[in-house]
Amino acid sequence: MYIDTGDSASDPKYVINQVRITVNPIMLYLEQHADKLDDAGVREQLDTLTQANNVEMMYTNPAGTVSFQTAGLPPIQKIDLHTDLHYDMHSALQAGEYFEIAFPVISGTPPTQIGNAIFTVPENIILEQKTNTIPLLLFLAAILLSLSLVVLFNSIKRKMELHLISPVQTLKQHAEAILKGNYEQQIQYARMDELDELFGMFDLMREEIKHLNIQRIKQEQAQKELISNISHDLKTPITTVKAYIDAILEGICPDPETMLEYVEVMRTNTDKIARLVDDLLIHALQELGQISVDPREQYSQELLQHMLKPIGHYVRSNGLVYVEPEDIPNVLINIDTVRIEQVISNLVSNALKHTAPGDTIMIKAELETGHLKITITDTGKGIRPQDMPFIFERYFKGQASTAYREHALEGSGLGLSICKTIIEAHGGQISFTSKEGQGTTFHFTLPNC
Repeated sequence: MYIDTGDSASDPKYVINQVRITVNPIMLYLEQHADKLDDAGVREQLDTLTQANNVEMMYTNPAGTVSFQTAGLPPIQKIDLHTDLHYDMHSALQAGEYFEIAFPVISGTPPTQIGNAIFTVPENIILEQKTNTIPLLLFLAAILLSLSLVVLFNSIKRKMELHLISPVQTLKQHAEAILKGNYEQQIQYARMDELDELFGMFDLMREEIKHLNIQRIKQEQAQKELISNISHDLKTPITTVKAYIDAILEGICPDPETMLEYVEVMRTNTDKIARLVDDLLIHALQELGQISVDPREQYSQELLQHMLKPIGHYVRSNGLVYVEPEDIPNVLINIDTVRIEQVISNLVSNALKHTAPGDTIMIKAELETGHLKITITDTGKGIRPQDMPFIFERYFKGQASTAYREHALEGSGLGLSICKTIIEAHGGQISFTSKEGQGTTFHFTLPNC
């Protein structure tokens, strides 16, 4: 097909093909009725066909004698087949605004040429047909382009579904599973691309959420246990104090000496209650991130002597040997007296839980480069190796010494965690060493001014 609308004579093959298409109905009729050209009906039908196709036609026998010609041609009896006959293997002859092209008429069995049909076709018909092919070609091109775009779109769609939409849907399904509390489904992606990194980060996020959820559950359980333990721990001293108050009110005390013994028991139990309440307060401040210290510059010697005196008395009153510091360095330190006293009390209380009557608790104070180091050592049963990683965690309660458990201060599992928080708030550090069956040593430091 051609869409060039220039000089048609420059494209003879196209012209010949278009003429062949145009006159094809006439050629078919001639092949069937060439031997009946004397019949008026046949001649009339040929006139009708040529007029319908807007062409003129001349038919000759193999010798060149004209047997039929349309009215639009000048009358002629015979033609020279060598000069006037132009088959499709020759260039189309253009005479003014017309093309003259001859086609052999074949008929019979075997096929034999029985004549020649010479057609005169106006040039404008060929050009009009040629021009009319342009919209068709454009239409076909548009269809091909549309089909190509559809195929391309479907290909892109399939790739997007495979490499983008499907992975995103997988991520969505796993995200929904996480929202429902299912943290066990591992997500996998087979391709090595940007989505592979996203899937990897998503799975790390799942693991982190899983870990945080486990921690949350443990913390909630620990808080429930804390409330239960403290409720139980508060109930015992409160019941004891109430019983002794009732005894005094009922006049059971026979003399002042017995009265003082009752008062001492009540004082000891109220100290336990106060300690538990203080632990709860510090714990609440820790949870809120509001635990604070109010440091003031003070000299260490007199301060520590004042703190350790009642602690030593308390340790001895419980049947243990107390070794006080031989020489307390007198350096200027910036501390919150109440908080540091609470740290020492908690560490001594922890030592009492893991010792028995006859064991020793020893406190030392040493001056090291840039800080004052306080050491509290006991000769108790020590800390079990499996407990050591959790000593400073909130709610953790180690196994107390069986021999001394009934005499030890009640614990909430907050004491050592509180100690760590207070010491770090002062800019110091706290650590411990322990060997099961041989005792434990806690160290903490306080920076010098």
